[in-house]
Amino acid sequence: MDDEQLLRYARHILLPEIDIDGQARWRQSRLLIIGAGGLGCAASAYLAASGVGTIEIYDDDRIELSNLQRQILHNTQRLGQRKVDSARETLAALNPDVDIQTHAERPDFDALCQAARRADVLLDCSDNFATRHLINRASLATRTPLVSGAVQGFSGQLAVFDPRQPNAPCYHCLFPETADAATGTCSENGVFAPLVGIIGAWQAAEALKLLVGLPTLIATLLLLDARTAHTRRLTLPRDPACPVCST
Repeated sequence: MDDEQLLRYARHILLPEIDIDGQARWRQSRLLIIGAGGLGCAASAYLAASGVGTIEIYDDDRIELSNLQRQILHNTQRLGQRKVDSARETLAALNPDVDIQTHAERPDFDALCQAARRADVLLDCSDNFATRHLINRASLATRTPLVSGAVQGFSGQLAVFDPRQPNAPCYHCLFPETADAATGTCSENGVFAPLVGIIGAWQAAEALKLLVGLPTLIATLLLLDARTAHTRRLTLPRDPACPVCST
């Protein structure tokens, strides 16, 4: 690291759990983010600011006025632009040291697996169960740790799934695909804007901790009620009959 980088990341380097070795590890890492909406905006902003070497983002949406209530990488002047283009511009201005790679598309399973194989950690910042299950399968197929976040209304949740760990559960163990049909999206049910930032930033924190070997929420579901600031932690057992990870 040069002097400017040492100054930029000084507050992390001062932490003994991170130090210069941890910061160097982040600079050598590659993270894959699916979704440049509310969660993806918050997560990618903190990852870029923290000096992760490469951030790869997938999203096929364009910016709408209703997005600006919570999607902090975008602005009014960029309405109609692709979210990934807006995200790349903002993140590059935030930290030019970071390589931001974007894809204005919704990846299929093969593309997702190819991208996951390149990554050290996968962040699920999507907003629908079909995509979440696809990401889970890609995480398992490539043995890439997965940080999963979701927000609806005033309720947020966060979990880490690490297929490298023996007997670790997967996302399907928690939410079987047959149980998802009745759950709506933010556009249908609304969402409390600051909560999206909280969960997205927390996803970034879990990803950074994974990279340097600090304790994370592996096999744990964190639930946050933003109305009361009440949190709950639930241990997630592996489902021995899970059709996705049991095989």
